Parts: sequence; structure tokens; C-alpha cells
Amino acid sequence: MPVLFRMKVVPLILLLAVVFAFLLNWPVLLHFYDILTHLERVKMGFVISIPFVLVAALNFVFMPFSIRYLLKPFFALLLVTGSMVSYSTLKYKVMFDQSMIENIIETNPQEAHSYLNGSIILWILLTGVLPAILLFLIKIEYPAKWYKGIAYRLLSMVASLVLIAGIAALYYQDYASVGRNNSTLNKEIIPANYVYSTARYVQSAYFTTKEPFQSLGDDAKRVANKEKPTLMFLVIGETARSQNFSMNGYSRDTNAFTSKSGGVISFKDFHSCGTATAVSVPCMFSDMNRTEYKEKKAYNSDNFLDIVQKTGVSLLWKENDGGCKGVCSRIPTIEIKPTDNPKLCDGETCYDDVMLESLDDEVAKMAGDKLVAFHMIGSHGPTYYQRYPAEHRHFMPECARSDIENCTQEQLVNTYDNTLRHTDYVLAQMIEKLKKYSDQYNTVLLYVSDHGESLGESGLYLHGTPYKLAPDQQTHIPMQVWMSPGFIAEKHINISCLQDNAAKKPYSHDNLFSSVLGLWDISTSVYNPDSDLFRECRG
Repeated sequence: MPVLFRMKVVPLILLLAVVFAFLLNWPVLLHFYDILTHLERVKMGFVISIPFVLVAALNFVFMPFSIRYLLKPFFALLLVTGSMVSYSTLKYKVMFDQSMIENIIETNPQEAHSYLNGSIILWILLTGVLPAILLFLIKIEYPAKWYKGIAYRLLSMVASLVLIAGIAALYYQDYASVGRNNSTLNKEIIPANYVYSTARYVQSAYFTTKEPFQSLGDDAKRVANKEKPTLMFLVIGETARSQNFSMNGYSRDTNAFTSKSGGVISFKDFHSCGTATAVSVPCMFSDMNRTEYKEKKAYNSDNFLDIVQKTGVSLLWKENDGGCKGVCSRIPTIEIKPTDNPKLCDGETCYDDVMLESLDDEVAKMAGDKLVAFHMIGSHGPTYYQRYPAEHRHFMPECARSDIENCTQEQLVNTYDNTLRHTDYVLAQMIEKLKKYSDQYNTVLLYVSDHGESLGESGLYLHGTPYKLAPDQQTHIPMQVWMSPGFIAEKHINISCLQDNAAKKPYSHDNLFSSVLGLWDISTSVYNPDSDLFRECRG
């Protein structure tokens, strides 16, 4: 490989620290200085010291990895991956905690492809790939004596600590004050943030003792319907936020179709268990509340679908969102393949209409009481424009690109609202099917989103923000229910009571477990009547 120029190892590490500080950590510096603009009084020395502290800290952390044969591949990898993280932080304000790493690892190829665009590719080439190539073209000079190499490295690390200590002596109170009021800053520093989070994820996923499977609801008993069997459609939405539902007060008619279905009840104050599918879906089906949720326990124990199935109900899961996160692993599942239906799929993803295909035949093959669960792709971004067909391009102009930060706010909201309107159309079609089935079954539809979405508010896009920091747009979600007259009569449901509660009372994914068990009249020790949001309105 040709040599561009020569450089001693210790100065090279310092140069890498400078590159990471001023190039890849540009979003962190912007955030830091934005915070300072909102303070009444700021010392100029404190302002100037910030990049010096960052460079010194990175130099200290990087130096132990300045080992021959390790240095180049290690830092080249950090440069490329760091550039990806830097772009996401700068453009979308994404925080790379353990949950976000889990989302990335569980992302399927089609979903990953939707995030690629000219902007991110150019950014990675210029800030990641190019510096990595230049690194390989440098001839690194190492001290001839091993002890000199160690001594020079230690001197550089000590110098970094001395600089940090000197600045701390002058401005400790300033740093402490900013840090106390902005606890996420230290989690934004690249590459420490995503390397640490990845290590935690790997440790949790692969190096912890697997929990024994916990069977729940083995004592479950169900009161069979007296006249007709029950058919329930349980629909899990994707990335829908309550704020943009017209049934919840939004000015645009995003519920144009279900508003004509008649009898749809919308819960106006409903919140998610997480801000990402990988957390929300297993959490909402588990018997755990949000505050006590543990992923390993959720993946190694029965959920409410398993318990319903134990009572003799026939179940089917239809998957159109890349995976059920373990929820459907013990029930019959149909995974929609993007290559199976050219009319409703583009080879990578499918419109949610595809789940209505062959539905009548699938229901007919099931016996007795039946529950069909649908996992929608819904409003999954950033390619919102790919979630609905041309005939549902209602709000215009739209944002027909994946680098959504380069669209106007009007275009972005138009496109997102079109996804909600299309979801509403699919739900209305499901309700119409249930109406036709009402001669044979007592029918009910329950729709709930997994989490919400940020559309540029406060500079945030997409979702996945740590829950305690997440804005309402990412946690306040829609939940709707429709019941046939036969189902209402069979379950002795007071619709006026339910409508009143849906309009006024707060609920969340925590309520879903016992609420579904309650609708099936299942008695079991894991059923919590206080969490059943329908119980109060049953005679």
C-alpha cells in the first residue's frame, strides 16, 4: 500500500482525537453550545475550554489502543461507524443507548435500506470512509524500544489528565451545572456512546444466564359464549401517534374511513410501554408493567396470546412489519413476503392492505372462537411515502424521500398523515369484514400502536429516544376499539361508560394484558381486574 506520509504514533492518536472531537462529535459541540446560549451568564474561558476537554478525554481513551497491527483497523472501524452515528445524531437527534443498538441489530435488510439516501452516503464517505483510507496511507513510526513506546504513551495520557484537571480546577462548577441539567450530554460523545451501548447489549444478549421459560396462565379457564363464537381482530399499529388522529382532536381528517364505520371508540389518553418496536411489542403483550419490564423475562414467558390459546381459542398472527419480536413464536404465523404480491408489494415492503388478502379463507380454516392478530407496517419511517398507494396520496405536497430532514415541515406532516389515513382505511375494511361475520360470530376489533413518532419537533425525528427523555409525540399513541352489537350484548358492555372513560381516563400498554383476557372472559391468577380497562363498563 502506498505511503502518503509518516507520523509518530503518539501525535497520530492526538490527531485522531482532534478528528473525532471536531468532525464526528460536531453534533455534541453544537448541542453543548446551544445549551450555553440559554444560560444567563457564561464565562468565556469555560466556552473556550470545551473542545480542549473533549480532545484530551478522547486522547486519553484512545491511547491504550495505539498498538501495532491493531491501531489502523480498530480506528478505521470507529471512523466509519462513528460517521453513521454522527449523521443520525446531527440530523435526527437520535440517542444511541442500549435500546437503540437493539433496534439496529434487529432491523431487517428492507428496513435498513429505507434509511439510505444520498445525504447519509455522502456524509459517511467524507467523514468516515475517506479518513479511514487516509489512516491506512499513513506510515506509523513506533519507538524502537518497547519501554520508550510505553513511556511516550503514558506521558501523553498524563498530559491529557493534567489538562482536564487544570480546566476542572477553573471551571468545575460550570461543567457540573451544565451536566446536572443536561444528563444526556455524556451519552452523546462518539465513539464512547455506541461502543458502550453495544457492549452492554452484547453482554445482555449473549453473556447472561438464560432465564428458564415461565409458563403463565396454566390455570386459565374461559366461559364459552352461549349463542355464537367470538371473532377478534387484534391490530398492532406501527409508529402512529395520537396527536395526528382526528378522532383525538386533530384538525385534519386522518380518520376519514373509521369515522364512517360507526361505533369506533378512540382512547384519547393512551401511552406506550416504549419508544421502539423491540421494546413496546413484547412489553404490551407481557404481564409486566412498563416500569418493571425486563426483556429476557418477556422473551422467556407466556404472553396473553399464549394464555388465550390455552383456553381453546384458535389463533393466527399475520406479520407485515419484519418480525413479531417473539410474541408470536408459539402460535400459527403467516409472514407476508414482499415478493408474493406485486400489486400490493414493491419487492421490499408491502402495503397493509395485503393482510386482507386470503383473510376469509384463513378465518374459515380456524375452528371455534378465533383471534387474528395483524402486525402492521403502518407509518414506519423514514420512507413514509412508501406506506400507501397512489390513490391514498390525499395530503399534498408529500415528502417522497428518506432524508426527511431535507423536506419542508408541510411535506413531512402531509406524508405522515397520509400513512395514518391509509391505516385508517385498512382498519375500516377490517371492520366491514367483521360486520359481515356478525351473523356467525360476536365480533370485535382492537387497534393499538406500538409507539409514536417525532416529526421535527425540537429537532427530533423518528423515534427510539430513551423513555424518560422522550417527547409526548413518541409515547402518546392511539388505541381504538369497535364491537358488534352481539359482542356488546354478550359481554354486557355499557358503551356510554366506555366512551366516557376513553375520553377522560389515562390508560397505557400496561392495561392491554388483562383487558384482552377480560374480553375473553378468562379467569386466571395472572389476570389483574384493576388493569382491565373494560371491566368498569361491564354489567
